[in-house]
Amino acid sequence: MTTLNTSLVDPELFKIFAFWGSVLALKLLAMAPLTARFRFKNLAFANIEDTKTLKGSKVNTNDPEVERVRRAHLNDLENILIWYIVTFAWLTTGPSTWLASMLIRAFVIARFVHTVVYAIFPKQPHRALAFFVGFGITGYQAFSTLLYYL
Repeated sequence: MTTLNTSLVDPELFKIFAFWGSVLALKLLAMAPLTARFRFKNLAFANIEDTKTLKGSKVNTNDPEVERVRRAHLNDLENILIWYIVTFAWLTTGPSTWLASMLIRAFVIARFVHTVVYAIFPKQPHRALAFFVGFGITGYQAFSTLLYYL
């Protein structure tokens, strides 16, 4: 007797997505301590109450290093969160395990590279290349999903 598979996503693909999605979630979480590191290093805080315990600290919402990390974090939020949605939808179209695993891993690596060359060791064109790799993957997955369900 054959059983009907009602799963939207192949379990192997979901394992890959869950693992690498969790790696990205940890990366997103790590951005807050990275921002704090630069705030403490430069004694540049966003709120007056944060300056009360450290001598020499001041309210400074324009510190270049802090703002660079904050922009990298914002860029992550703008790109990673939409990737979660698009990738999950794309996985329901039944892509090959090889293609899905390669694109998911490439996106994760691109986001890590993007953060390193944006927030820690600023360097172009590496930052733009890392951004466009992730952007291209998300765009491909969204377009493929759209065509599949058309």
